[in-house]
Amino acid sequence: MPHRPAPAPLDLAAVEALARRAHAAQTDKAGRPYTEHLAAVAEGVRARGGTEAQIAAAWLHDAVEDGAVTEEWLAAADLPRQTKDIVLAVTKRPGETPEAYAARILATPGALTVKAADLAHNADPARAAVLDPDTRDRLRRKYARMGELLGLDGFAV
Repeated sequence: MPHRPAPAPLDLAAVEALARRAHAAQTDKAGRPYTEHLAAVAEGVRARGGTEAQIAAAWLHDAVEDGAVTEEWLAAADLPRQTKDIVLAVTKRPGETPEAYAARILATPGALTVKAADLAHNADPARAAVLDPDTRDRLRRKYARMGELLGLDGFAV
């Protein structure tokens, strides 16, 4: 039987295309296409000096949590191990405390950069301005608490 080389990991363009397809029907809390958030987080990771594995994870950071892909798909995907680890680290689990979630992010190499970019985009005042005041205030407190747990500056309430 001839030896076949392992398939090359998905490149960033393929990961972006996959994420855009997987989230195509979703919108954010403001009614904007969800893919705009993914692109902003990926760009935030790039601007923070993130690696290709981290940028790929940024594109996929909500894919498991939102049900766009399964954990089984992620495990079998031709992605770097670090990308998979980061995606799983930033995937919130039902009933999980913010403290446990933050601890997992902090314990996973590269995950903090992805979560920092995610929080920065989620907390963007221009993005929040279109939300109703109660939702805006609730989310502001939620993001500030997570920023505090992760030791990030700039998320104070």
